[in-house]
Amino acid sequence: MSNVLKKDPIPDEINKLTGQIVDAAFIVHTTFGPGLLESIYEECLIHELKLRGIKVQSQINVPLDFKGLYIERGLILDVLVEGQVIVEVKSVKELHPVYEQQLLTYMKITGKRVGLLINFNAPLIKNGIKRMVL
Repeated sequence: MSNVLKKDPIPDEINKLTGQIVDAAFIVHTTFGPGLLESIYEECLIHELKLRGIKVQSQINVPLDFKGLYIERGLILDVLVEGQVIVEVKSVKELHPVYEQQLLTYMKITGKRVGLLINFNAPLIKNGIKRMVL
């Protein structure tokens, strides 16, 4: 018998939700293209998702507890969609592996299994989106 823990598959509703997020990012990117500040893309993405009736929270403070040391502002999530999917918004020349590690760490700390790393500065948005699953 294997020691490897098998994770449940990602529910269809989460997969559909990530599709909606990607579609919203596509709309924002098609409208503006690359070159704006990260904060502008984030606000527009949030607005587009809300127009679709999707619950979105932004700049969420997640306190951390390290061996009894409580850190009030441990980390800040850019966007949390329907309480399920973390979206890390970037507007950078290229996505470095450290951004992927950042998102994975956020996912582990919060217990969220799905995250999207979206770089709006990519010439083609499809090349600027990375879906990550734990």
